[in-house]
Amino acid sequence: MIRVTLSRPWLIADLAQEMRVLSWAPHRPGLVLARQVIWREVRDADLPEGLDAAAWLASEVTAIDRPDAVAMLTSRNVGKHSLTQAESGDTKASCLATVGLSNAERVGHRQPVLAESHGTVNLLVTLSQGLGTAAMTEAMSIAAEARTAAIIAHGPELPEGPATGTGTDCIALACPFGDRAYAGLHTEIGEVIGRAVYDAVARGTRDWMTTEAPR
Repeated sequence: MIRVTLSRPWLIADLAQEMRVLSWAPHRPGLVLARQVIWREVRDADLPEGLDAAAWLASEVTAIDRPDAVAMLTSRNVGKHSLTQAESGDTKASCLATVGLSNAERVGHRQPVLAESHGTVNLLVTLSQGLGTAAMTEAMSIAAEARTAAIIAHGPELPEGPATGTGTDCIALACPFGDRAYAGLHTEIGEVIGRAVYDAVARGTRDWMTTEAPR
């Protein structure tokens, strides 16, 4: 369901058709129509203090002739992405994820933010079934739940307990037009979203813990 093109610093996910995309991405957030969701890999030098990061990203996306894409930022090597799929009955989901946990947080607490500390978990979840807006919101909550469960199971320990995410995570959910009203954990939709996201984030978290986590 997702066709991936890697050309660092860009990771480009093509959805094969225009879909409804719900996200809080820095470029084209909210509920929009898009055919592509893209990642821009960055370093500290790309985003100096005082820079308007959203305006900078918009100019970068325009420079590669993809202004209508939903775009996210990450300091993680985009070549380290993971792509998973899940299927139940007539419903399929895919998840494309990049996982960096150097600014990991535990929900309800805040860690000291170091100048050199940066990381994020960015997800694109695609679904074969069309959803109404309320069901998309519910599906987004399941993607967040699955991300958190994977990080708790496989990620770092913080002074207050297991990390649950980072301070800069972003999720984009894409699906065809539709009017399905529910997408909870008792449905095929909730099942496949949860499994695809959990597997992608677990794989990315294990890779980060093996190669990047402080010793």
